[in-house]
Amino acid sequence: MGCFTFVKWLMLLFNLLILLGGSTLLAVGIWMSVDGGNFLQILGDLSGEASQLVNVGFFCIAIGGVLVLMGFLGCCGAHKESRCLLLLFFSIILVIFIAELAAGVVALAYSSFAEGILKAWATPALKKQYGTDPVVTKMWNSTMTQWRCCGFTNYTDFTGSRFTELNRGTYPPSCCLLSDITPCRLEDAEDSAIRGCFHHLLDSLKRNAYIVGGVAAGICALEIVAMVVSMYLYCHLDDNIS
Repeated sequence: MGCFTFVKWLMLLFNLLILLGGSTLLAVGIWMSVDGGNFLQILGDLSGEASQLVNVGFFCIAIGGVLVLMGFLGCCGAHKESRCLLLLFFSIILVIFIAELAAGVVALAYSSFAEGILKAWATPALKKQYGTDPVVTKMWNSTMTQWRCCGFTNYTDFTGSRFTELNRGTYPPSCCLLSDITPCRLEDAEDSAIRGCFHHLLDSLKRNAYIVGGVAAGICALEIVAMVVSMYLYCHLDDNIS
């Protein structure tokens, strides 16, 4: 009896944590979707494969929303000692857990060739749209200024582009260290050796990888414990009633 009551309160505690974790995942998903959508606009038109990377944000929103619902459902099931709610909670958490594992495998698979996919579409967009499309030009200028980078890979993304044709062979100011004094020409861009924006994006992702991985691992651990506890309550409800 005492053990059952302890597990019941433990179930309430873990579901409260799942509720908070789901809220965090929901917020992260919204952030990823907003920033990812802006990044897609910067890159231009992407293929269906590349756009799947941004869909991870929407996946996080969906999973976060379901986790919030499941946390509430688990709390109600434990408090009311409802066998039906506990079984429903366990089943849905199990499905979510399997889906999260599958998403992690897909993310790892895409990360190995994400640079090749993005480069195949970002470089043509820079060559054709930068300097002619106001929206693309403004977003790339903002990105290059903020990160102090040049193009997607480096200055070679602008070689033979519409921008250089319209500006007598000069390159965007961000591609040169002294671009605020003199026009940025090919020799200046070569000597400056400004890195591309993808390298800065990759560095940023690496810096935050431990945070993202830690949050994901913590949520998965909570889900496993919650499933174990819910099954314990489900199997011992009759003993508690008697």
